[in-house]
Amino acid sequence: MSDPLHKPVTAFQDQRLLAHGPLVEVARAVQQASREGVAHGLLVFDDASGRLIDLDLRGSADDLLQRLAATPPPGRGRYRPAANPDAPAVPEAETVRGRGRPKLGVIAREVTLLPRQWDWLASQPGGASAVLRRLVEDAQRHPDPRQQRRQAQEAAYQFMLALGGDLPGYEEATRALFADDLERLRQQLQPWPEAIRAYALRLAGAEVDQGAGQ
Repeated sequence: MSDPLHKPVTAFQDQRLLAHGPLVEVARAVQQASREGVAHGLLVFDDASGRLIDLDLRGSADDLLQRLAATPPPGRGRYRPAANPDAPAVPEAETVRGRGRPKLGVIAREVTLLPRQWDWLASQPGGASAVLRRLVEDAQRHPDPRQQRRQAQEAAYQFMLALGGDLPGYEEATRALFADDLERLRQQLQPWPEAIRAYALRLAGAEVDQGAGQ
């Protein structure tokens, strides 16, 4: 999801599903719930990572939207010190370039490799940057199923740690999760509240009944 405002997230109020959908819509629902006095137990999770998302709910809905739009995505890049100490620092990706190809939204980041790996990259057509871009694009088009499973397990674990740490069967459920035993995971999560169980299983990549978690 390239637009951070529309990345899929899920909000809970205590053990109940509050909202699910694009971040901008869920954030508004959470803000409204907070205004209605339901501030206790409001938590928002990133569907891709299972991690908590912090929201600043102060002000109006427009204020909330402006803050969400102004928040830079994580890992945007290092900041290069300005030549003038009194001038603001400028991200590497936004420094002024001379003649040459347009930057096309490219962000400069540091990559650490062994000398022999740099030598191999330098010998490839287009140079190191072009090769790395091709490798990343190929990995995105043909994801490794094992890596996808690890990401799903990590996302489910992060969510279970946040909302399920005190629920019955938590430790056995995490063992089943990382053993990739989805059937045993379903069994261990059976006593959990329906919305929490359904979301944990969805993050883990396990099939759930249609309409679960409502």
